[in-house]
Amino acid sequence: MVTIMPTPRENLLLTLRHERPKWIPVAAHVDPYNQPHRRGMDPALAEALREVRWSDESTVIFSRYLRLDIMDLFGAPLRVEQRRVTQAQERQGDVLVSTWHTSAGDLRQVQRYSPGTGLWYTQEHMVKGKEDLPALAEVFADQEFSLDPEGVAALRNRRELIGEDGIITMSLPGTPLGQMVRVHAGVETIAYLWADARQELHDLFAVMADNHERQFRLAAQLAEAEALVSMDDTSTTTQSPAMFAEFNLGYTDRLADLCHGAGKLYMHHSCGLIRDLLPLYRQTRMDAVHAFTIPPLGNVSIGEGKAALGPGIAILAGVVQLFGDLSDRERVRRDLERMFAEAGENNVVFWLAADPEKDMEETVWLAEECRRLGRIGS
Repeated sequence: MVTIMPTPRENLLLTLRHERPKWIPVAAHVDPYNQPHRRGMDPALAEALREVRWSDESTVIFSRYLRLDIMDLFGAPLRVEQRRVTQAQERQGDVLVSTWHTSAGDLRQVQRYSPGTGLWYTQEHMVKGKEDLPALAEVFADQEFSLDPEGVAALRNRRELIGEDGIITMSLPGTPLGQMVRVHAGVETIAYLWADARQELHDLFAVMADNHERQFRLAAQLAEAEALVSMDDTSTTTQSPAMFAEFNLGYTDRLADLCHGAGKLYMHHSCGLIRDLLPLYRQTRMDAVHAFTIPPLGNVSIGEGKAALGPGIAILAGVVQLFGDLSDRERVRRDLERMFAEAGENNVVFWLAADPEKDMEETVWLAEECRRLGRIGS
């Protein structure tokens, strides 16, 4: 009897739809934060990765070099227009000051550029107190979205480039709570607002949720992507289970239903400490926990995660060994074997995000070990 092997794309979708794959998928990832050290890198690969940008082809190139599955992360190709709210920016050296002018008052944000990473970091958030919430609500309510033709064309080209070697996941905003923590207010301010302005937060989050749903609805029309990802960076270091339950359960299900209605998978990006949130995740209709972080970086193992989440939610687990000491290869190999044993036969994809401190020999060795372990028994 002839056995027909699934393509890498089909095998990934089997896993994410909670069926049994032919092999445990292992996918690589590259972005401006996570990119490989060029030490020991093949010159052709180094040239291809000379300047890594968000949503470029770097993940596809790196994955193929390592002979891994492709799970590309592509920013939703949307245009945003403010109809009445205006924004002004002033740059002084490495400092960028942005000001939003609304009928409810002005919002000010200060960011500093890091030449070392090539990224901007927030020094002063838009929201300082509850008096700023109406203005932020106006910013979100005022935004209109449309598909960006150039971005859609790039997405179609990416789909053609990847073919059956993998899938495209499309990144979109995280939950209103997560966005307030990461972008608009910061941890300290959101903690005070949770205590002192609960109803005002609910009012703001309703406006933000409508904004996000409009974005998801447009992105879900695009056939080229198999999954939409809410980039939340969820962690109990920044939000409690009680906060997640109050603000995010209904929101998550609405977006999951929207995705499912369009034939898409819905993933929740959670690259933090999430052990105490997993029972809440299990109550939702999300399809997968994206960037599930295991010890020592995270606080929950794959086995514990599978037990807590149940059979209806897949895990996209980071290969955290790449960020540790690889000098004792036998110890690392045993650690990988335990990790793959916990993964079992379904519901787990391993995600190897590049580490800028590891040279290519170390990265290639780890990728080959993961690929070997993922195919045992296939």
